[in-house]
Amino acid sequence: MKLLQSCAFLFLVMLFNNHPLHFVIVGCGLGGLAAAHCLGRAGHTVTVFEGASCIADVGAGIQISPNLSRLLVRWGLGDELRKASVKPQSITFRRYKTGQRVGWTPWGENMDRDYGAPYYHVHRADLLNMLFKLATPYMTLFLNSRVASVDPNLGQVTLESGRTFHGDVILGADGVKSMVRELVVGHPDKPIPTGDAAYRAIIPTSEMMKDPDLKPFVEHPEMTGWIGPGRHIMAYCIRGSKEYNLVMLHPNRGLREAYNVEGSVDKMRADYAGWEPRVQKLLALVSSTLIWPLFDRDPLDTWIHPSGKVALLGDSCHPMLPYRAQGSAMAIEDAAVLGVLFSHITSRGQIRPLLDAYQALRHPRCTDTQLAARLNQKIFHLPDGAEQEARDLSMRQGLESSLREERGEPALDVSSGNANVWADRTKNRIQFCYDAEAEAERWWSVSGKHVEPLVFKL
Repeated sequence: MKLLQSCAFLFLVMLFNNHPLHFVIVGCGLGGLAAAHCLGRAGHTVTVFEGASCIADVGAGIQISPNLSRLLVRWGLGDELRKASVKPQSITFRRYKTGQRVGWTPWGENMDRDYGAPYYHVHRADLLNMLFKLATPYMTLFLNSRVASVDPNLGQVTLESGRTFHGDVILGADGVKSMVRELVVGHPDKPIPTGDAAYRAIIPTSEMMKDPDLKPFVEHPEMTGWIGPGRHIMAYCIRGSKEYNLVMLHPNRGLREAYNVEGSVDKMRADYAGWEPRVQKLLALVSSTLIWPLFDRDPLDTWIHPSGKVALLGDSCHPMLPYRAQGSAMAIEDAAVLGVLFSHITSRGQIRPLLDAYQALRHPRCTDTQLAARLNQKIFHLPDGAEQEARDLSMRQGLESSLREERGEPALDVSSGNANVWADRTKNRIQFCYDAEAEAERWWSVSGKHVEPLVFKL
């Protein structure tokens, strides 16, 4: 009922908002598009600048956990999402040499039951296209329009072409290499090498179906993680199980920060020499791969420029390593919170207080998620030895507890702190039950009446 009331409120805002603002968004990725949709439907004018010549994404899978899917379904993407995705039935962790299962947690309908929304695997480009269609009615988009500079006091962006544009609020959604981030921080902000790089590849499942060893990965879709010393592989079906997505983490060999670089298939296979036979068969089916090094950035103290006219969202302020599958979810949650907060604005003088509320709501959650992703990097890549054996024992205990529940028996008390973070119910509730729009509405109902408009400086 509360969510229906929230949606009805947003509809009324679109009709009767007497204080529309002009939001300028730098970057047209998942976070930027979600922000354009959420702020546009709240009655504001939105202009988006993108340096690329078209809206497209590389061939890669993405995980949509319940905290994200509930928003997408609410925004009307439920049917399209179901058709384009695969609902994984479980997550399994395996030993790299033998393929022995050391961890397992059932997903499928359990996700809907326990967390109120589904867990999906989807092609990133498909999700980008869905959000693009949602945002298009609400935004004016400029492609081939790289932002060269931002004047935070004037609320002005200058393109490389020399054209200038003004906005009441400028949002930096320009990704992990964000230019706007450095403006907010106030000094050059260099990325931190993680020591890892990632291969990405997609295999047609029609080839896997020809091999009895690989066929079960298609017929019984799950997320499979092979974990080994300094390396791991995450693999799952996408696009209605027509494609199989592989993400292969390994030590970085001096690559600098770059994206969409063609990798060597031979080197990729050499990186996993000695891994179990099914891994070798999967890698033999890879015809090409992209590779990029993984860089990190420490959490920022603030996402808002002192002028109160420039703020950050998504990877520009909280880039996520791919060890918790939450990067896209956090960016889209940011957009959802901004949309709800600014649906309530009654004066331009409330811009800074609402941006402060946005940061207060989002910063702790995003920082915790960043740090959780870093921890998984260590857990997945332990060398063989005592720590690895303790990790595997913890995962096996979680596996046994899940199997007992499947048989209708009482679960073991091993959930909290499990090395398989997806078996930790407390952490899952925090991560997956979160409703970004509901949290923003809750904040407004409690604190919004105390938001006093600031004197707006032109």
